[in-house]
Amino acid sequence: MKIGVMTGGGDCPGLNAVIRAVVLSAHARGWEVFGIEDATHGLVDLDYRSPHGNRWLTPDHVEDILGQGGTILGTSNKSDPWNFVVEVDGKPVSTDVSQQTVDNFNSLGLDALISIGGDGSMRIANKFGNMGMNVVGVPKTIDQDVAATDTTFGFATAVQCATEAIDRLQDTAESHDRVMILEVMGRDAGHIALHAAIAGSAHACLIPEIPYKIGPVVEKVKERRRNGHPHSIIVVAEGAMPAGGEASYGENELGEMPKYFGAAQRLAAGLEPHLELDVRFTILGHLQRGGSPVQFDRILGTRYGVAAVEAVEAGKFGQMVALKNNQVTTVAIADVVEQHQHRVDPQGPFVHAARSVGITFGE
Repeated sequence: MKIGVMTGGGDCPGLNAVIRAVVLSAHARGWEVFGIEDATHGLVDLDYRSPHGNRWLTPDHVEDILGQGGTILGTSNKSDPWNFVVEVDGKPVSTDVSQQTVDNFNSLGLDALISIGGDGSMRIANKFGNMGMNVVGVPKTIDQDVAATDTTFGFATAVQCATEAIDRLQDTAESHDRVMILEVMGRDAGHIALHAAIAGSAHACLIPEIPYKIGPVVEKVKERRRNGHPHSIIVVAEGAMPAGGEASYGENELGEMPKYFGAAQRLAAGLEPHLELDVRFTILGHLQRGGSPVQFDRILGTRYGVAAVEAVEAGKFGQMVALKNNQVTTVAIADVVEQHQHRVDPQGPFVHAARSVGITFGE
């Protein structure tokens, strides 16, 4: 058996744990594992070479990568074979190279592909399956927004990073009687913001699922000041939006997903006219994606990698491994892409817990 493995979309702590588990589990069965570089770039062009490099992976390649951040295979969020960007006469043009990708997969003699990625990667994997490719998916994202699984690896590490940032901002906010805003990632889902706000004892949390108004946030800050606490911490998800408005976006290149930009800055500008306090904002950004994965993500990534190889062995193609009630199972990739993203439930237990300890959502 010869299987390919690749990582797609944004990087994420725990990707190397999955790759390691795939390689070690496969080699224990006498299989060969081909590492595909930079998502599907390495299949679109078999002569494509980056610092990562397509190669047959051995246990020696994954000896010391369990606690290493990023991915030894490289990744890309601009490698959709159905919307692949190439240069024509010096200009970027989107084209369909899906058949070329499948042909190259077959020319390598691969029997199956393990695709590690988020909801966008699962949509691509589903299309590959429809073209006859044997695919098994592994859900990853710091955003926690992949449907049909209780959690994704990378999320716990991102929350830990955001929580540590809040702890540091608490110190300086209290020292200077400031309002500190921390912007975190998550795209259309507020999971990172919500979990970090609870873990870091923030005072307000603004997420995409609950459009906010400036008034309640201002009142929360003023209430704290009246009660002898002239500093406040606000966590805002990058996709948060004011009631009746929309999220803040930046410019993006052809083939890229829309980029969120400016949520914290917009919030600060809205708060300053109503407060007699210094308002500062910090954008945590890609710090959430890097660094060594916490033990939960190392273990979950290992479980997912082992389960993916077992799914290949059982012929469970067109399936994504998933965590349900702490048990690793498989679900149809088609069902995953047809479902809505896993987003924060405004009436769910985490929002309830946050409200119960006084965190406002700007409602």
